[in-house]
Amino acid sequence: MAKILITDDATFMRKMLKDILTKNGHEVVGEGTNGLEALEKYKELKPDLTLLDITMPERDGLWALKEIKAFDPNAKIIMVSAMGQQAIVIEAIQAGARDFVVKPFQPDRVLEAVRKALS
Repeated sequence: MAKILITDDATFMRKMLKDILTKNGHEVVGEGTNGLEALEKYKELKPDLTLLDITMPERDGLWALKEIKAFDPNAKIIMVSAMGQQAIVIEAIQAGARDFVVKPFQPDRVLEAVRKALS
């Protein structure tokens, strides 16, 4: 069972992800609403995996990805993006993200990304 941190500014997106993950045996140890919270909670909770939305207020997911990877080069991170953010996704992968999942979520795709990132 993996300990997972979810960061997304939309409450319903966090709830959807949490439902998919917990129904499949993972533990959601924390939730954040922006990149600053993602970094703080990562340091505090040391999750096995972090899901980061790209577009968030204050600090975005790309910023959080780079800051988390600077703090912990072994951090496992999956980016969550809306359609049409391919350039940002490529930048995120180059910055160390393991995978990305496109909204609206397909539960199978989320679980596949999580499984791959953790293996």
